[in-house]
Amino acid sequence: MQATYASNPAQSLGRLHNEKESSFRDNFQRDRDRIIHCSAFRRLKHKTQVFVEHESDYYRTRLTHTIEVAQVARTISAVLGLNSELTEAVSLAHDLGHPPFGHTGEEALNGLMAEHSGFDHNAHTLKIVTLIERHYAAFDGLNLSWETLEGIVKHNGPLLMEVAPYIKDYDTIHKLNLCDYASAEAQVAAISDDIAYNSHDLHDGLRADLFSIEELGSLPLLSECFQEVDRKYPQINQYRRQHEALRYFLGMLVDDVLKEAQKTFVKLAPKSSDDLRKAGFKVIGFSDELDRNLDVIRSFLFERMYRAPSVIKMRENVTVIVRELFAAYTNDPMLMPKKWQEDLASVSSDTSIVSLVCDYVAGMTDRFAIAQYEKLFGKQIKIFCD
Repeated sequence: MQATYASNPAQSLGRLHNEKESSFRDNFQRDRDRIIHCSAFRRLKHKTQVFVEHESDYYRTRLTHTIEVAQVARTISAVLGLNSELTEAVSLAHDLGHPPFGHTGEEALNGLMAEHSGFDHNAHTLKIVTLIERHYAAFDGLNLSWETLEGIVKHNGPLLMEVAPYIKDYDTIHKLNLCDYASAEAQVAAISDDIAYNSHDLHDGLRADLFSIEELGSLPLLSECFQEVDRKYPQINQYRRQHEALRYFLGMLVDDVLKEAQKTFVKLAPKSSDDLRKAGFKVIGFSDELDRNLDVIRSFLFERMYRAPSVIKMRENVTVIVRELFAAYTNDPMLMPKKWQEDLASVSSDTSIVSLVCDYVAGMTDRFAIAQYEKLFGKQIKIFCD
C-alpha cells in the first residue's frame, strides 16, 4: 500500500507535450513502458558493464545491470510505501546514455568533446529521452512525465555546480528544479544502482579470477556473510558458498537502506512527496557505519577489478576504437547511416557536426563499434581481458 508521501501519478506535473491520458495505465506506468520499448534500452544488451559484452555469456552487461537495479529498487520502494512504477521507470532509464565500452567510452568521448560541450552519460540519457528517440508522430523523444525526467537528471542529488549544457538548455524550456533533491523514488533508484553494482561486480570479478573467495572473505561485511553461510551450510561446495555469501551481502545492503529510511521517515513525518524532496538532504541512503565498510569494498574493487592489468589493457584498446571512429565520422560525416545524414542538412556549424557525430558514436553497442572499426580501417584489435 502506498503512503501519503509517495509520488502520485494523478498529481504529476505533466509532460512537455500534452497528451491524452491512457485509459489503462497511469503516468508512471506509461513512462516505464515507453522506456522499455525504446531503441536505446534494447541496445543496452550489447553495452559494457565492466567487461566488454562479448567476452562471456555470464558477465553482466549494461542491460542485465539495469534489470538488477530495477528489481532491487522496486523491492525497496514497495516496502517503504513509495511509488514502485516511478522508481522502476527511473531505474530502467538511468543508464540509457552510456556509450559503448562503459565508463571507458564515456571518458574517451568526454575528452574528444572537451572543446565543445563535453560528454556526460546522465545528460545524454536526458537527450535520448527528450530528443534522439524519434518514434512518435507528435514529438521527438519519449515525452516522459516531469517526475521521471527529474529523477533521471537528479537521482544522484541536486545539480548545484557545473551543469551539463544539454541539461541546462532543456531546463530553460521545461524546468526541473535542478537545485532541489529529486523524489524519494529517484533516490531509491540511485541507491539501488550502488547496491547492484557493488554486489554483481564481486560476482563477475570472481568469475574472471581477478581475486579469490578467501580475499573477499577477509573484507568487512563480506566476512560476516561467509561466516553465516559456513555456520548454516558447513559442507557446501565453493561455488554455492560464494553465491550464498554474496546473496546475503545484497540482502544486508537492502536491509540497511530500509532501516535507515524508516528512521528518517519517522523523524520527518512527511505528508507528501514534496516533504521528502525539501528535506534538505538525501532521505534514502546507507547508514554511516555500513557506508564506511562499503568504502573498503569499493576500494578493493577499484584496485583489483577496475584497475586490473587485463582490464586496463582492454580499456586502452577500446579507447582507440572510440577515438578513431569519432575522427573518421567527423572528417567525413557522410560515412554515417542515411538516417543520420538527413540531420546534417540542419547542421549549421562544425560544433553541430561534432555533436551529431558524438550522438551517433554514443549510441553504438560494443559489437557494432568493433564491427565499424574493422570495416572502416580494415584491421582488427584485440580487446579481451585475459
